Amino acid sequence: MEIMNALYPTPERMSMLIGDSDPTAIVMLNLLRFRELAEYSDGRSTTLSGREAYNLYGEGMREIVEGEGGKVLFYGDITGLIIGQIGELWDAVALVQYPSSADFARIAMLPEVQHIGIHRAAGLKGQLLIRIVSSGMAI
Repeated sequence: MEIMNALYPTPERMSMLIGDSDPTAIVMLNLLRFRELAEYSDGRSTTLSGREAYNLYGEGMREIVEGEGGKVLFYGDITGLIIGQIGELWDAVALVQYPSSADFARIAMLPEVQHIGIHRAAGLKGQLLIRIVSSGMAI
């Protein structure tokens, strides 16, 4: 299995979300890998760890998402692998619910999100973002 960590969706994937007319709520599973030290694109000097920089983004993003009808369902550290094998674990996971795929895309492009995104980019080494819809089945 090839895993390609990235920081942003491709334009094609964003277009797909923007054009999605399904009103069903979605959950985004965020697998996060942090930099040891934050690296700001504007070259600013900082002593923040990647996790600390990302948390600045996360605090602001929670307010924006909840103000737009979404909800942060869970955020926590990944502490071990129980089933399967992978070369390197991610550092943290977040589950965020959005009213719909199109709402996710709209929220992601808000100027407020772009403004705080500098902390996200400074803190993240990579990310997988996985869209989830309910299948109606309980485990």
